[in-house]
Parts: sequence; C-alpha cells; structure tokens
Amino acid sequence: MTVSAKLFESCVIRPVREEEWAAVKELRLAALRDPVAHLAYVETYEEAAARPDSFWRERAAGSTEGGSRTRQFVAEAGDGSWVGTVTVLIEEAGTTDWAGLPVERRQGHVVGVYVAPEHRGSGLTKVLFDAALEWAWGCGTDRARLIVHPENARALHFYRKAGFVESGVTVPLAGKPDEREWEMVVERPGSGR
Repeated sequence: MTVSAKLFESCVIRPVREEEWAAVKELRLAALRDPVAHLAYVETYEEAAARPDSFWRERAAGSTEGGSRTRQFVAEAGDGSWVGTVTVLIEEAGTTDWAGLPVERRQGHVVGVYVAPEHRGSGLTKVLFDAALEWAWGCGTDRARLIVHPENARALHFYRKAGFVESGVTVPLAGKPDEREWEMVVERPGSGR
C-alpha cells in the first residue's frame, strides 16, 4: 500500500481531504479535551472551539494530498470515525519556526499528535508516525523534529521508542516564557548523518 492509504488492523491511515474540515475540527477538539492537552498543545479547547468554520476549512485544505508543505494523516476506523492523527509541516532552511527560532536545515516538524484513549498502546501511534515520516522523507527531508513538554511522560516514552532523541535545544512554552519544552529529532534512515 502507498502512504496515501495504509491499513492498520481495523483502521485506514490516510491524509485528510479538503471537504473533511468538520471532522478535522471534531478530532482536534477531542484532542484538546485530553487530560494532558495542557502539556501537548499550544492552544486550548476554548480557543479552538471559538474559531470560525473558515479557519477549519483552510486548515483541512492546507493539509491534504495536494499540499506540498503540510500533511495531516488520520486513522479512520471501520465505522468511519477518526481515532488518531498526526501532522507534518515541512520547514525550510533559512526560515524561522513558530517559536521564532532559526531553521537550520530542511526538515519535517511533527505536530498535533493524538490517539483516542481506547486505541492507545495498540501500535496505532507508530503506524501514524510511519506514514508521516515516510511522507516527510519523500519530500526530500533527512530529519524530522517535534517539541515535547518534559512532563508529558507518555509522549516522551513513545517518541524515544520511535527513535527520536533530545537535540539539546529547548523552546519557551507558549504563554509561559520561563517554562521550556524539548526538541527531539530523528534522522532519515540511511541519510548518513
């Protein structure tokens, strides 16, 4: 199977489609209700819920198979419900990231990771990451990164298991400049770095 649709047990892993903006919104709001959402995401449930439908339409349109800089993957269960997601942004060398830090090389930036509680521990997160990283490598990147709060133990455990390591770079937590999050990175297999 290609990266556009991979089967995982009873789920299909695939990119979102532009017309699925309402499902994109629903899944994001579910993620923001998670007990560790305050450690995992830069926005709150209230902020996301207040966004107009035009925001969600734009977000879905920018993350589809036709987009070249962002791809959101979802895990779609047999009943059509979405039970997990991950998004990859392609960052270009010479630009600055969302935190205002310089991007030194072209890379994937993994964001918006979420798996519904009843699917955690099933291997679904790994399959979502495999699809996301496969897409990033296919875009010509040799490295992917993510930002994680040091108190988000579940996420840290998974990211390390998936091959990500702390880079030594920290970034200020949005709205809390005295609190820092960690950058973790993984190199594309065979990239020679």
